[in-house]
Amino acid sequence: MTEQTNRQKIAADGITAPLRYTLFRRIWLASLLSNLGLLIQGVGAAWAMTQMAASADKVALVQTALMLPIMLISMPAGAIADMYDRRIVTLISLAIALVGATALTVLAWLQLTTPETLLVFCFVVGSGNALFGPAWQSSVSEQVPPEALPSAVALNGISYNIARSFGPAVGGVIVASLGAVAAFACNAILYLPLLVVLLLWRRNTEPSRLPREKLNRAMVSGFRYITNSPPIKIVLLRTLVMGLIGGAVMALMPLVARDLLHGGAQTYGIMLGAFGMGAVIGALNIHELRKRMSGEAAIRACTISMAFAMAALAVSNEPVLTAAALVLAGAVWMAAIALFNIGVQLSAPRWVAGRSLAAFQASISGGIAIGAWGWGHLTDYAGVEIALLTAAGLMLISPVLGFWLTMPRVGARNEDADVLADPEVKLSLTGRSGPLVVEIEYRVSQENARAFHNVMQDVQLSRQRNGAYGWSIARDIADPELWTERYHCPTWFDYLRQRNRSTQSERALHQQAIDFHVGPDPVRIRRMLERPFGSVRWKEETPDRAGAEVLPVVASAAGSST
Repeated sequence: MTEQTNRQKIAADGITAPLRYTLFRRIWLASLLSNLGLLIQGVGAAWAMTQMAASADKVALVQTALMLPIMLISMPAGAIADMYDRRIVTLISLAIALVGATALTVLAWLQLTTPETLLVFCFVVGSGNALFGPAWQSSVSEQVPPEALPSAVALNGISYNIARSFGPAVGGVIVASLGAVAAFACNAILYLPLLVVLLLWRRNTEPSRLPREKLNRAMVSGFRYITNSPPIKIVLLRTLVMGLIGGAVMALMPLVARDLLHGGAQTYGIMLGAFGMGAVIGALNIHELRKRMSGEAAIRACTISMAFAMAALAVSNEPVLTAAALVLAGAVWMAAIALFNIGVQLSAPRWVAGRSLAAFQASISGGIAIGAWGWGHLTDYAGVEIALLTAAGLMLISPVLGFWLTMPRVGARNEDADVLADPEVKLSLTGRSGPLVVEIEYRVSQENARAFHNVMQDVQLSRQRNGAYGWSIARDIADPELWTERYHCPTWFDYLRQRNRSTQSERALHQQAIDFHVGPDPVRIRRMLERPFGSVRWKEETPDRAGAEVLPVVASAAGSST
């Protein structure tokens, strides 16, 4: 009854429900200040570049320098977030960003800033943010209950966009009155509250029974999970396309302010503020949007609205009309990105949450970074109006992708992994023993063969995304009712990780396959240590270098799950 009451309270509070949790509220408020500082610096950096370089591609490269690190290092950052204490990872990443912002402040104060140094230190700040993002976002599920997670994701987007709604305007005033150096200094100072809050966070975690994966193996695990998870793969591809096309608005906004509106830093700040205000409106309505429309319909509405807003930006010379178009663009941009983000968070189990969110970050930021470079070059060649109209046309036809890459339907569900008892072991093993071969024998009546085979295709994806390779399903030609599922794992530890990564929904899928079994005996599971030629010590005197690493023999029920 208490759990039901809690869910009712969360539903009643809607978007603000996560703010009832003290830790989330503190981190959210501190991140609001951090986002404010980052946006103030963005205004300072973009405007400083317009003063130092006349070419549009150099101005657009500021956005690329801030976003490109997210694409380049987000997957290692996600693996690190899943491997290490997320609180420590966020502290280190904030320290990197703080060093970059402080160095930029000092160089600007000494009037030693050049276009190249500006881009380099924007890249350093972007690198800190790239490392911070996956650890921060994947820790949200530790700060609020599952029912409040979609609202918490939307609130984090609102945090950035509340800052965007007035941060750029504040940045424009600061740059116009005190210069870019003051904007860089503000960013450095506003990192401090978030550092303090994270230092005070006492994170409780259950230590893993298995040793930590190596970074390269953890990255491979993340890639493997994503490539074998169709819902996440579709969301990431749609996110990339949205970033490539929609990134034109952010990349070309300084040129819109300078060339189309004939304004200065303050005008640029106000235009960014209008975009941010629209983004807040979009985020506040995510709950209603998800309730009234399917994911595909919502994304279609957002992209078409974004196309019209971009076309209005291209043809407008009036600040009021441009600001109105930016409010619309900000609202639908934020709604689309929040829907993509929620889709990833609710589709990924906790063990790979950091890597999945890192891939999401890489998709959106990589799209924006590559798009900014391309739109900048097109602007140099054809002008800002043609570039924006081209982007609007591409955005208008992008919903066609939905015919092949339809947005998956997702809802808040518990995707924590089930921890299983250790399997029966009577052979001396080390963590590096392998490869492991697993064979599972099912006896299925012939009239259910097709349905069983269809279920096993989903089982294949489940096994592969959790770490198995070489999966196959075979049917005995002498006994048509006998089916054998077979797959490999590189080592014993890899096998233990693979079997404990399955979520409750995947366990239900495995049980669905087992339910087809009709034999008098239960499903038979064999776990075998593959012995290729050369792996056995043929001579007694050959030293056994793995002898010191042998794990204790475990005898348990043979019927434990795979």
